[in-house]
Amino acid sequence: MSEAPKLPALDPKTVEPRRGSGYPERYRDKVAGREKRALGDACGLTTFGVNLTTLPPGGWSALRHWHSHDDEFIYVLDGELVLVTDGGEQVLGPGMAAGFPGGRPDGHHLINRSARPVSYLEIGGRSGEDSGEFPDADLRAVPTPDGKHRFLNKKGEPY
Repeated sequence: MSEAPKLPALDPKTVEPRRGSGYPERYRDKVAGREKRALGDACGLTTFGVNLTTLPPGGWSALRHWHSHDDEFIYVLDGELVLVTDGGEQVLGPGMAAGFPGGRPDGHHLINRSARPVSYLEIGGRSGEDSGEFPDADLRAVPTPDGKHRFLNKKGEPY
């Protein structure tokens, strides 16, 4: 019988998953089945986040977006994803990675077009200054003083 890992190590299955999204209601359907386990939070990380994300068949990682300040990196663990960027589509499989520098306006997201769940690591900065731009939606994410984000339409009105 093996012992449970002791911090700073952990078994990702012990981290409670978050499902869905905080997007305004009209934008939630494509990400409704998304599941994220905040591994970085569970390990006490504060300058960058790490999520173990699982997408069901047909699921999206997010609406296509880019970040004003924070870098984002993904590493595919299991399954096949389609990366959609301003430049087109690319299929990613296990062991493949992609990076998105903050401040580069290249909208991106991942789609699971396969018949089984896909898992990947999602790693990103936590500058507190970062905003999110969504080129295909009437949506922006802006930082709040408590380090979270709130959603506005492109005119600057809150949802």
